[in-house]
Amino acid sequence: MRKILVWSALAIVIALAVAIGGYWAYWSMYARFQPTVITRNQAEIQELLDSASWVSEGGGGAPLYVVGWRDCGACRDYETEEFPLLRAAGVDPRVVIIARPDREGMAQSTAAERATVAEIWLTRDWTLYQRWTATPSRNWTAAGIPPADGNMARSAVVEAGRDFQQRLESLLRASGVRGMTYPLVLWRDRDGFLKVCACSDARSFAFIRDDLGAEDSLPQPAPTGPMGPDSPVPPLPYPDVNGDQPETLPTIPPVPGTGGASPGTGAPPARPAGPPTPREPPTPSQEEDTVFYR
Repeated sequence: MRKILVWSALAIVIALAVAIGGYWAYWSMYARFQPTVITRNQAEIQELLDSASWVSEGGGGAPLYVVGWRDCGACRDYETEEFPLLRAAGVDPRVVIIARPDREGMAQSTAAERATVAEIWLTRDWTLYQRWTATPSRNWTAAGIPPADGNMARSAVVEAGRDFQQRLESLLRASGVRGMTYPLVLWRDRDGFLKVCACSDARSFAFIRDDLGAEDSLPQPAPTGPMGPDSPVPPLPYPDVNGDQPETLPTIPPVPGTGGASPGTGAPPARPAGPPTPREPPTPSQEEDTVFYR
């Protein structure tokens, strides 16, 4: 009886360990990368997104909002890898760029970054955003852009972006979003539910593509030239080695400067007026038992 109890307790412990390990593996490798369905404050969050000064390449389609800042590496990765795939699926990626506030007395943004953020929020210039993100941050001086520091109106625009970030995070936490990592990607699925993804890990990207019907890679262009016997492009005619010629041969273009005349139909080359004058034969002579001609 005691052995049965011992083995039963051991089986329960092993089963519990397997269940805990399986759940941990499921959560760490799959579940934690899934997007979160927003069940509360959907209207407030949507209104907040619509009121932000986002920038986009255009093209219409279903909107997808990406919130981040200039030196966010995961934000740049998501834009570089996923934006072309999403646009091919009819999605309109919209970027909401912010300048992070100071933290514990340390500045998390530069004066050039704050000036550029204020300019983008005021003008919503996608070309300026592309130029900015394509230039290393250490080389970007915001030349030609009015500074935000010391300008009350532009400083208020920078603060409006920070207020947007804080308000959005507050609404998302109330909806059950715990890990507030960036970029924050928000969109509506096929059923109209608002979803959010804290996409700091590239393993989260596939869930958004699947939800919006985007492919995992862009389609490759079809070949334009002949690629073998199965090619739809017919090959050029080629003379038979036995002497038989095809019915039609490709037309040979005229030689430049001949006025379109084909070879062999022009004026014959000039000939000499008469035969050349023959040379006199050499005269033999002998010197010191040697015959030579001069």
